Amino acid sequence: MASLLCPCLLLLLLPAAAATSPGRLVPYDLLYADGVRAYFARDWGRAAELLQRALHSYAGLRAARRSCRAACLREAAFPGGPPGAGPWEAALFGRVLQRADCLRHCLGRRLGSPPSAHRASRAIRRDFERREPYNYLQVAFFQLKKLDQAVSAAHTFFVANPQHLQMREDIEKYRRMSGVKSDNFRDLEATPHWEAYEAGMQHYNADEYPQTVARLEESLTEALSALEECRALCEGPWEDEDEEEEEMEPGLYEAIAAHYIQVLKCRQQCVLEIATKPGRISATEDFIPSHLDLLQFAYDQVGNQALAAECAASYLLFYPMDEPVLEKMKRYRAELGEDTVVTARESIQHYVQRSLMEKKLIYYAVEHLGETFNDPDLWTPDELIPENLKEKHREDKEKQKQEALDVEEREKRGALPFEGIVVTMDSHQMNGTQRVVFDRVLTESECKDLLRLTKAAGEAGDGYRARRSPHTPHERFEGLTVLKAVQLAQSGDVDSRDAKLLLQASEKSRKIIESYFTPGKKLHFSFTHLVCRTAVDEEQEGRMDLSHPVHADNCLLDPEGEECWREPPAYIYRDYSGILYLNDDFQGGGLFFTEMDTVTVTAEVHPKCGRLVAFSSGKENPHGVWAVRRGRRCAIALWYTHSQEHAEQERVKAEKLMEQRTVEQDQPDGQERQRADRNGRSSSEPPFPNSRDRPKSRRHKPGSDQTPHPKELRARDEL
Repeated sequence: MASLLCPCLLLLLLPAAAATSPGRLVPYDLLYADGVRAYFARDWGRAAELLQRALHSYAGLRAARRSCRAACLREAAFPGGPPGAGPWEAALFGRVLQRADCLRHCLGRRLGSPPSAHRASRAIRRDFERREPYNYLQVAFFQLKKLDQAVSAAHTFFVANPQHLQMREDIEKYRRMSGVKSDNFRDLEATPHWEAYEAGMQHYNADEYPQTVARLEESLTEALSALEECRALCEGPWEDEDEEEEEMEPGLYEAIAAHYIQVLKCRQQCVLEIATKPGRISATEDFIPSHLDLLQFAYDQVGNQALAAECAASYLLFYPMDEPVLEKMKRYRAELGEDTVVTARESIQHYVQRSLMEKKLIYYAVEHLGETFNDPDLWTPDELIPENLKEKHREDKEKQKQEALDVEEREKRGALPFEGIVVTMDSHQMNGTQRVVFDRVLTESECKDLLRLTKAAGEAGDGYRARRSPHTPHERFEGLTVLKAVQLAQSGDVDSRDAKLLLQASEKSRKIIESYFTPGKKLHFSFTHLVCRTAVDEEQEGRMDLSHPVHADNCLLDPEGEECWREPPAYIYRDYSGILYLNDDFQGGGLFFTEMDTVTVTAEVHPKCGRLVAFSSGKENPHGVWAVRRGRRCAIALWYTHSQEHAEQERVKAEKLMEQRTVEQDQPDGQERQRADRNGRSSSEPPFPNSRDRPKSRRHKPGSDQTPHPKELRARDEL
């Protein structure tokens, strides 16, 4: 009974946590829980207050930890140099105990309560890392008519969650509202080094080198400062990575070693944290070394060879055998005079030496203690890496080389598997790679039959992610999956021949694309979607958006950094994409390809019946769709994968149902009558007597559970 009452008692006590004595930092997870509770109670004023206090408490806790660790680093410093002849345990652990005592008292003074009171659950920490409180805040501020604060909160959340479709729509609505100013769209959690880095890169690309130097120097300084803050936060409590496994408790030295290695790995990963732009998962490679390489070039362009040489020498600490930079160093020394001493920056020397020391300890633990480690740096010297890991590194390189050879081999095309199909445009004509347009894939009659099926799509209302306008409010979007089409055929709502044609047309497209791009290597369906976009007549005046914004199909496009991050929520397993057009009696709606900047158009494809455009799904093919300004544009959207485990399961079910229906239709009358007697109705009857008696379909995102679950809020693990 007591175990049932505890959570209830906790819920009653939590709201009281907000009322505490001045000077005490209230644990942010308790404030967050109260704030979300007020949000769902529609108490907008209290929700906004508590959520803001939670964010303030979260920032205060991090600041206190950074400050106290820096202070105790000085107050209880470990003795340098090799241990003397005295008792080493007293010398070492005496300082460890002093450091622990210093931290406990410092944090107690800063927080006003024991540090243990501020240990939040992983779920709550993850919410704050993802800026989830700002999602609640923007609604609360909007309800309170505080539009400027609502916009800032929404923008702050959206920067870290650029794929959040609902927030994207909210941002667009805010932009159209009167009274909203452009400077309201500001990131309240902006990191100084990323702002400076992006500004520096813009100046660099515009050949504005004095401004480049100023902003990249600022970025490097701020990045190194952010790195130190991140490293300080690594010295937290032990995080058990295998909580579910029951193992024997480690002894003194094993426990110390495990926790210390965890801290070292956390410190090493800090370079990835500062090199990851908010809203992205993947980090910019060689973030610190690339600053130095860019700076040495920029300083050279403005005529400051002394600083150019210093940056080059600093860069060589990471890549000592880099031939181009070594050549530049020779030129700098010649211009400065052979007697001039060129040394690397002291901050970079410290950074490299400390990182190498930590890597050496971690790799020892990998080799001898069974630890694992994903090295975040490309510049780690080979001699530090254990032999067994070197072999894996070589295998990865060989795999990359083989993939490059495969791409070259694909240029040697075989004959297409169907007669009459022509290649209208190839990659060369489309100013890109892995792009092609085929014509005559379908006849006019087949297009008309499939268009007849699209009318059922509109009636069924099976839209993309269950929304009528997923990409723009100026168009109505209708979609039909192959499984839904076959189910509609079974219930008699559509002609079964049209549903079968959808399966056949998409399979024909798959064979064409496979034979052209990957002969001898199987392509599986990833997703098949019969889609129509209809212009909303009253919504076209002054329209500035696209029918589908520029994107890539298996990675998250970052036009500012000219990169595409192959990471979730992108469909990273998709390898090839295709669009099979069904009509051309509309205005707009053409497909276009761009450079990585998403604005430089490199090729356009105009829809027509039976035209199939196919392309690889990666960053080499950013594409979008022009606005449909009048009429209705219909096509079959196709995605393919080499990975069988990601094959479209709905299609497998649809093919089985269609095959079963074909067998039933081919049965003799006697067998049909017997089956009808057993089931109580004939096979020609729909499974339900009328549409009112049919269960309504529930829409879900692909791969989601069939039963939606409400999101759980966890303040401490007990909630």
